[in-house]
Amino acid sequence: MSPSCPISTRRVDSNMVRIISFQVVLFSLILLITQESVFALILFFDFFIRAVRKPEFSPFHIVGQFVLTGWGIAPKLCDESPKRFALYLGLVASLFLAVSLLAGFTMIATFITAILLICALLETVFDFCIGCKIYYAIQIGKGLFNNDRNLK
Repeated sequence: MSPSCPISTRRVDSNMVRIISFQVVLFSLILLITQESVFALILFFDFFIRAVRKPEFSPFHIVGQFVLTGWGIAPKLCDESPKRFALYLGLVASLFLAVSLLAGFTMIATFITAILLICALLETVFDFCIGCKIYYAIQIGKGLFNNDRNLK
């Protein structure tokens, strides 16, 4: 059983998240092979569009909807907050990736791409979200240190 989020009651489809992370894996691999900044910009654009809650403009979300409806895959709901936190981490990573690649820092861009690739691959293959684990650790830390009786 996965940990539940104490903040939000919103739910997202875990299958959609995994399909989108598969696309992030593909674009990250292509980016590693080609070192073309257009792929970094596409990743950043998609993360940004989903972060501002406009999935109807997200190319990865559109493809995910097509796959889910075409194959008739039933939704598998999970808490939104940890996935949203992971999305923001991906947004920040893709921003640094695009900026470093455009600035000519290919080693930094390669390192960031590899991290993004590993995190997306773990989500795609094993349904293991690194960003979600960080989110839960932060929530546990907040719970431990924001309670006065634990500090006595």
